[in-house]
Amino acid sequence: MNSIQRTAKLTLDATGMLKGDVREMRLGERASSERWRLRTVTKDTDRIKPIEELLGNSLASFRPTHASLINFQQTDQPFGFSYSFESPNYAKNAGNLLLVRPRVLGNKASGLLETKEPRRFPVEFEGPARDTDSFEITIPSGYVVDDIPPPVDADYGFARYHSKTVVNGNVVDYTRTFEVKELSVPVSQAEELRKFYRIIASDERNTVVLKPSP
Repeated sequence: MNSIQRTAKLTLDATGMLKGDVREMRLGERASSERWRLRTVTKDTDRIKPIEELLGNSLASFRPTHASLINFQQTDQPFGFSYSFESPNYAKNAGNLLLVRPRVLGNKASGLLETKEPRRFPVEFEGPARDTDSFEITIPSGYVVDDIPPPVDADYGFARYHSKTVVNGNVVDYTRTFEVKELSVPVSQAEELRKFYRIIASDERNTVVLKPSP
């Protein structure tokens, strides 16, 4: 009941341009906090700032082509964003190969514990939550998938992370779940939390390799 559910249907072309549509629904505190943030905003250009922030934190370059709010006034319904974007040079060339990051949007990793000083206090989460991402990327004609990242399943008790990349014809389907189960992580488990975030960071950087069709 406290979650962000993000789904996207995207298309990649041979130049590396990625474009498509995203629908992001929020439940519980994830919804109420965003409604509160936007409560005094009157300009449509300002209401889509959260979308621009998300795109800016995930993509090197982008251009929003559509953006709207879902159920902003209907507080008994899940709140959400619907938007479309273009991201030139999303796929990177490596010889005749194309490298594509299947985790297109959203960052779950954190550098909070990447310090030399030992942790002195527990790490406090905002609260239990379960966020999901599902990204479908249609690859360009003339290419086939050569390699995909391995699945990830990390469960540390206080939080869990799972991701998987599969290929269905000319579509790369990446799904992941990030779940916070506890309100805080004690100092004695700080190293486990650091490992957990590093696993996520590695998965978020992984790429799918496309090669020219035989």
